[in-house]
Amino acid sequence: METLKFKIEINATREKVWQMLWDDKTYALWTKPFAEGCRAVSDWKEGSKIHFLGSADNGVYGEILVSKYPEKITFKHIGNIKDGIEQPLDEATTAWSGAIEDYDLTTVGDTTILNVTFDTVEGYLDFFKDAFPKSHQLLKELCERPAELTVQVKLNAPLDIAWKSFTEPESITKWYFASDDWHAPSATNDLQTGGKFSTTMAAKDGSFSFDFSGKYTSVVPGKSIEYVMEDGRRAKIVFEEKDGAVLVTETFDAETQNPLSMQAQGWQNILDNFKKHTESLVMA
Repeated sequence: METLKFKIEINATREKVWQMLWDDKTYALWTKPFAEGCRAVSDWKEGSKIHFLGSADNGVYGEILVSKYPEKITFKHIGNIKDGIEQPLDEATTAWSGAIEDYDLTTVGDTTILNVTFDTVEGYLDFFKDAFPKSHQLLKELCERPAELTVQVKLNAPLDIAWKSFTEPESITKWYFASDDWHAPSATNDLQTGGKFSTTMAAKDGSFSFDFSGKYTSVVPGKSIEYVMEDGRRAKIVFEEKDGAVLVTETFDAETQNPLSMQAQGWQNILDNFKKHTESLVMA
């Protein structure tokens, strides 16, 4: 076997890099150069087993030799997995069984240095030499993107009308979409701390739809709303009376699959629709 070495500097804390490395959602993103749908299944404790799987439940299994958060983790690869079942070692597997994969994170100022060593056999050298740098660049982008985005709109409307327009289900269906070729066919809203909400967003041509849903963590009537989305991201909306108008500021955790500019524009478009609908109520 030959040992490959890779190094990358990431402008983030070791704790954040560690989280992005091993969190289920982000692991699937930075490992795309290896295969689509990658996931790692383990309790992440030293001495425990770990399964590295693809979308079809095939992959390899191994052992965690070292697990020292957030500094170092070392895996020993043992054998293959087929259809989710560990396979006995054969001649081909024995050639690489015992290979070590090591992640070492050190801090230099505000930067984390990630050093990775990886044992592999000759037939896979070119693949891993190509895939690891690509995967680490994706990891760097995930770690360095800002945690929150903010959009804002100023309404020429009274606070009570703005609040009702934002929170009443019948009103939500009139504005909760980002472009004219989409609409919101239905909405439910249990507006209280611990209550749940859901809004169906759908393409008008019927080609696609999804439910945007979550649970409220704080509701202060006429002032603020905080909630957690189904994927664990958080958002906060603040209503402020200012100069005879209402300023609505929405701050939300960015997701990891789409460009930040696209996310900000989409949320801003929805808020602009909210402004248009709310101000039409005042003029009616």
